[in-house]
Amino acid sequence: MFVATLIAGDVLRHEDIAAARDAIAGAGGAPEPHTWIDEDIAADILFNGDPVAARNAIAALDLPVDHVVQPIAHREKRLLIADMDSTMITVECIDELADYAGLKAEVAAVTERAMRGELDFAAALDGRVALLKGMEESVLDLCRTERVRLTPGARVLIRTLRARGCHTVLVSGGFTHFTGPVAKEIGFHDAVANVLEIAEGRLTGTVRTPIVDAERKRTELIGHAAELRIDLSDTVAIGDGANDIPMIAAAGLGIAYHAKEKARAAADAAIDHGDLTVVLHAMGIARRDWAKD
Repeated sequence: MFVATLIAGDVLRHEDIAAARDAIAGAGGAPEPHTWIDEDIAADILFNGDPVAARNAIAALDLPVDHVVQPIAHREKRLLIADMDSTMITVECIDELADYAGLKAEVAAVTERAMRGELDFAAALDGRVALLKGMEESVLDLCRTERVRLTPGARVLIRTLRARGCHTVLVSGGFTHFTGPVAKEIGFHDAVANVLEIAEGRLTGTVRTPIVDAERKRTELIGHAAELRIDLSDTVAIGDGANDIPMIAAAGLGIAYHAKEKARAAADAAIDHGDLTVVLHAMGIARRDWAKD
């Protein structure tokens, strides 16, 4: 048995639910009548059939809602791994750092290409960090204070899942100067990120190796699952760029959050309309059971 969850950013219309049910049936599925998770916001449609065909059929409708199709078993996850930049926070930290050096446009162009999977991540990281050589260490804290903002729903998502026994890990190709405070503010159990090398109070333009790259993100997912004795079907990974694809593909539920096309193609579901609380509805958790922000 599978479940298709429809989540609206505003109001979930009955005609959208009906269209989704018809799409599932048209794809060879046998949908049941919908049930509300939160009335007029999020609804479930249970069905038997091919989940990939059902997901594609709903996507083809281009409804103004997010949808997640998955097995009803293992729906609520026990391990969450999430990217930071442009996922748990609204900015790319390296781009914002570069702005203090007057290099934002140059660095952001490389970041965008790396996120689209057009550049080797390690080479792109080294090249961008090299441009920051000589920057005062104090700029890191200034940047975090002035530029870093949490993505809507981030705290509610993580605090709700923690309260329900889910282990949460922030894993980033960014930098520990940012992930540490961000993880603490949101409520993650653990955080993994790259370390900027600093000498005499200034950035050296290098990153400590081995770096946190796409394969490391996948390794963190698999390693935490093994350590906690959690089956991969009980895991969820959330990210937005090409560097997140291996962990998204390895997770029981891989979610692309307002993501680049390659990440969307690799994911089991894409969040394009709502915020991070869509993940809670995807797990069948109603608003009355969410933690307070």
